[in-house]
Amino acid sequence: MTDQGGAGRVHVERRSHGAAGTIAVVTIDFPPVNAGSKAMREAVKAAFVEIGVDGTLAGAVLTGAGGNFVGGADIREFDAPAQPPHLPEVIAAIEACPFPVVAAIDGAALGGGYELALGCDARVATPKAVVGLPEVTLGLIPGAGGTLRLSRLVDEARAIELVTSGRRVKAAEALDLGLVDAVANGDLIEAAVTHLATLGGQKRRLRDQPVVSCAPAAVERAATEATKKGRGAEAVAAAITAIRDSVTLPVDEALARERETSLRLRREPQSQALRHLFFAEKAAMKLPEGATPLSVRTVGVVGAGRMGQGIVLAFARRGFTVHLAERDPSVLAAGLSAIGETAASLEAEGRIPSAAALMETVLGGDVPAMADCDLVVEAIFEDMDAKKALFGELDKLLPETAILATNTSYLDINEIAAATARPERVGGLHFFNPAHVMRLIEVVRADRTSLETLSTLLDVGRRIGKLPVVARVGEGFIGNRIFAAYREQCEFLIEEGAYPQDVDRAMRAFGMAMGPFAVFDLAGLDISWARRKRLAPLRDPKNRYVEIADRLCEAGRFGRKTGMGWYLYPPGSRGDVDPQVTAVIEACAASKGIVRRTIPDDEIRARLLASMVNEAALLLGEGIAERASDVDLVLVNGYGFPALKGGPLHWAARQPRTEFLTSVDAMVAASGPGVKRAGNLEAVLTEAERL
Repeated sequence: MTDQGGAGRVHVERRSHGAAGTIAVVTIDFPPVNAGSKAMREAVKAAFVEIGVDGTLAGAVLTGAGGNFVGGADIREFDAPAQPPHLPEVIAAIEACPFPVVAAIDGAALGGGYELALGCDARVATPKAVVGLPEVTLGLIPGAGGTLRLSRLVDEARAIELVTSGRRVKAAEALDLGLVDAVANGDLIEAAVTHLATLGGQKRRLRDQPVVSCAPAAVERAATEATKKGRGAEAVAAAITAIRDSVTLPVDEALARERETSLRLRREPQSQALRHLFFAEKAAMKLPEGATPLSVRTVGVVGAGRMGQGIVLAFARRGFTVHLAERDPSVLAAGLSAIGETAASLEAEGRIPSAAALMETVLGGDVPAMADCDLVVEAIFEDMDAKKALFGELDKLLPETAILATNTSYLDINEIAAATARPERVGGLHFFNPAHVMRLIEVVRADRTSLETLSTLLDVGRRIGKLPVVARVGEGFIGNRIFAAYREQCEFLIEEGAYPQDVDRAMRAFGMAMGPFAVFDLAGLDISWARRKRLAPLRDPKNRYVEIADRLCEAGRFGRKTGMGWYLYPPGSRGDVDPQVTAVIEACAASKGIVRRTIPDDEIRARLLASMVNEAALLLGEGIAERASDVDLVLVNGYGFPALKGGPLHWAARQPRTEFLTSVDAMVAASGPGVKRAGNLEAVLTEAERL
């Protein structure tokens, strides 16, 4: 046995396997996930250079320790020039061995890890293995022959789909597609050695294999679909080109072009933005030091409306027993029926194994039936008195160790917690609708929320597959606070001369998933109307206020759910311009003596982005968010800000500083009283730039 490397090592063990001869088992042991760091690459290359000249060996098996093959590249290295040995050199050492090498894959073989497996002569996986080339999710493409070798296993259209989606493929599907050659039912190494014997001592380098044929029309369809889904992602276009090159160019030329493109993309803004979000997620999901999460197995949800239904599904899909309570039996029955219908759809789509099994874990009843719950999430309507009464009732009912969480979007959680005798066990779990789909959760730490409770809520969020981001108590927390400033600026713009369709067009061109007015209609105009009415007594009469949205709500125009809001929604429409809305906008402006003007798209974008960034700086200064990167995560994952731009603060920090600050000042000046430039704005941008 030999060891290579520093913090990790590579084991080389020679084993005699009877008629199969002597086999070298090469084990990568670089905890926690065997990431492809410089040290790991050095160790693997050295191991194969060593065994490659051992004339006693009949073959080799390459595997990983710790339940993973290789989890991917070490992303921390991407901000510096690539350091030798490069992964293509490691793969070349494997391919140069005079005997066949089988990759024995347990756990993850992703990105460079799967490229390493593709450099072997065959691949055997455990049933829990997952393989894939997810580089596009970081704005990159495979850089060690992944596109070329994949095109020798699947046809060109399938290769385009796999690489441009970046999806992870589980073992059973990987076997069907030919991404692995066998799935081991027992011992992985023994299965790999058995498969090695079927190769008859012959090399089967994928680079030497013919391309899998594919109809040109299928390739064009795959490329068109991938481009559409990519929404301007440079890596998607580059991946399609690399796959086409792998089919049409000589092998060495295709490999060189792929490598050159991969290294170039590392330096591009899109990849930098996506890597920023990757590390931001790691920071946000880290549990606080000094506290151990409590055990949570049984969860209660109070409120059987759409949000409550989604929260139930989010927990039930991850194996929790869930009690759903609702005062009105008919509403409870309707909620349970809707959950069952959604579960059936999820089963039909292959997203859950069994709707019936999921529904067995969902129990309907009243609040007293929740007496044994470890966590209760309140999802009733936004009324402070109603929430305080419910929390008081739950406080008396539940064990003293149970945690109470509110799903409120805006209300003061400190006031809600004060209605209980356990404020240290109260916090916020602000889900986003639909709760079983949207990945983001704001975990709200109230003034008296204990570290143990915070740790538990973060842990629960991670266990149900969400992205939990910590916020402190404040109107709208992180996301809705910024979104309210964004909404206000949108309304200023339409009062001054723009129309909803103008604003939506400008922001879609920036990369937003939807224009803001389309989003307002989707969410429901009555929600923000209720908030405006609640805050009306606190509003400074000197501050600018736009009544247009109020006029629409007074006319019963609440958005898509009523068939009309900012847009009109006849059957089959995604939103038509409505002359009645145009008339309301113009009448409201005229009543204030405003002379409307044409506002260029560039000005629309500049003001809206300035409003978001300025509000983000304000809430960071107030301690509502802990890190600038947390703001970016919330806006990207909850509000459609383009991930390719890394979030509003990452984007703003990379704009010419003087130019951007001027745009903020222009936004403030146009907004009038009530909007001010954040005093810490420059410091926030400097910190975001450093990150």
